[in-house]
Amino acid sequence: MKRLCEFLKSEDGPTAVEYSVMLALIVVVCINTISAVGTKVNSRMSANKTALP
Repeated sequence: MKRLCEFLKSEDGPTAVEYSVMLALIVVVCINTISAVGTKVNSRMSANKTALP
C-alpha cells in the first residue's frame, strides 16, 4: 500500500510523458521545416540549371 501511495504522489511519470510529447512535436515541426526548405532549394536549383547555357 505504501508503494502505491508513493507511486501516485510521484510526478516522474507525467513529467516524462510531457517531455516526450514536446519532443515529438518538435521533431514533427523540424521535419516539416526541412521538407519545405528542401522543396524550395530544389526548385531554385532547377531554375538555375535551366538558366545556365
